[in-house]
Amino acid sequence: MNVVFAASEAVPFSKTGGLADVVGALPRALVELGHNVTVYLPHYKQTKLPEAKPVLSSVTIPFDDQYRFCSVLGGGKQSGVQFYFIDYPSFFERDGLYGLSTGDYPDNAERFAMFSRAVLEASKILGVPDVFHCHDWQTALIPILLRTNYVADPAFKYVPVVFTVHNIGYQGLFSPDVLPLLGLPWELFTINRLEFFGKVNFLKGALVYSDYITTVSKKYSQEIQTAEYGFGLEGVLRARAGTVTGILNGVDYQEWSPERDKFIATRYSPENGDLSGKLLCKKDLLAEFGLHDVDPKLPVVGVVSRFVAQKGFDLIAQVADRLAREPLILVALGNGDKEYEDLFKRLHTAFPTKFAVKVGYDNALAHKIEAGADMFLMPSHYEPCGLNQIYSLKYGTVPVVRATGGLDDTIESWDPKTKKGTGFKFQEYTGEALLECIRNAWHAYADREGWEVLMRNAMKKDFSWSSSAKEYVRVYERAKQARAG
Repeated sequence: MNVVFAASEAVPFSKTGGLADVVGALPRALVELGHNVTVYLPHYKQTKLPEAKPVLSSVTIPFDDQYRFCSVLGGGKQSGVQFYFIDYPSFFERDGLYGLSTGDYPDNAERFAMFSRAVLEASKILGVPDVFHCHDWQTALIPILLRTNYVADPAFKYVPVVFTVHNIGYQGLFSPDVLPLLGLPWELFTINRLEFFGKVNFLKGALVYSDYITTVSKKYSQEIQTAEYGFGLEGVLRARAGTVTGILNGVDYQEWSPERDKFIATRYSPENGDLSGKLLCKKDLLAEFGLHDVDPKLPVVGVVSRFVAQKGFDLIAQVADRLAREPLILVALGNGDKEYEDLFKRLHTAFPTKFAVKVGYDNALAHKIEAGADMFLMPSHYEPCGLNQIYSLKYGTVPVVRATGGLDDTIESWDPKTKKGTGFKFQEYTGEALLECIRNAWHAYADREGWEVLMRNAMKKDFSWSSSAKEYVRVYERAKQARAG
């Protein structure tokens, strides 16, 4: 099967979040199953493409005010996956992928309309796929265009679209004025299509026009059909419930495994029966954060995250003072909302041996936290899938999570009597529930023999991409059959 991926980011070329990890890894897993995969990405300022050459020197993209002309750069093959990049410097040669700290770029509708149309036009020349697999609102115009402006194009008559929602909180909302600017018909501005409380909603259009819809965990596919988690689109999803499915993200164990990690102090594995390497990693982690005079027997709780309310940092703020009195050390890496960056800075100032923070993103330090922490904290309000809790399992770093989305799907509650389970979960979205869960984890940590069983349970879990890739293939096949009629 020939599959074309369209996405706004993918490792190793560009990244702001988990979307990039998925689009970097899933195509490789599909190739290993014998399929042909092509990935289209924007060519950003941050994209490293030494000596890239145009494979299409000029692609015409109509806008209401003028024609614009982009090119397609060849990115070659990586692990059997062909990469192409849409190049239009005035749109993509910018400091941020989607915006700056002051907000999103005001012309994002035009930027990603250019990208989506260019993918369709390039595909007609470089290879029409058996299925398009599109990701998040930045590529939502592909299914919309296919069923409107391109509906009479024989090249795409039987080509279905599978659309993956990575985070329904980001929808691509714009003024209705963008419809004529992008050459889209006004008939789309109705409640049954793209209209959403007086605005144009790109994601809504993708949910309406795609053949099949996937999300990144089974629990999240159910949650987004409710008012609490659907961000206003739950009705659209319930109307299409027969085409909605949740497929858990896999992870790349070539990069995230203590047996081969190049960033950590020493490698370790449960296979050799010796987990002493984790203690060396813990001491290295404490040194990285300047915590030289602390008791290494205290449990270290790690955090690697965007500092936003969605990730549960409002709960941490609620109980921070009491958390400081618990027998543990918390180290955090991330950036985001200023109030949460400032929260961690204040906590470090007030409790320098209990809280440590580094604001920003540091890939090597993220690996050190996964290997050196005893527990990994993810108290998210909602979490479509989450990857760090899965990485943590492999490193024997016990997850402490809220039971939502992929966190609930991937973590099994520890039972000290049966010695089964892989982590700790809480249900209610309150600071009290979070604090009680952390205390339960601390009490389990005090039983060193039981804790080692828990660590080994976690490290045995396998969330590699192979099984998830097979599920995607089944969705592709169903989409093809549905489009063929």
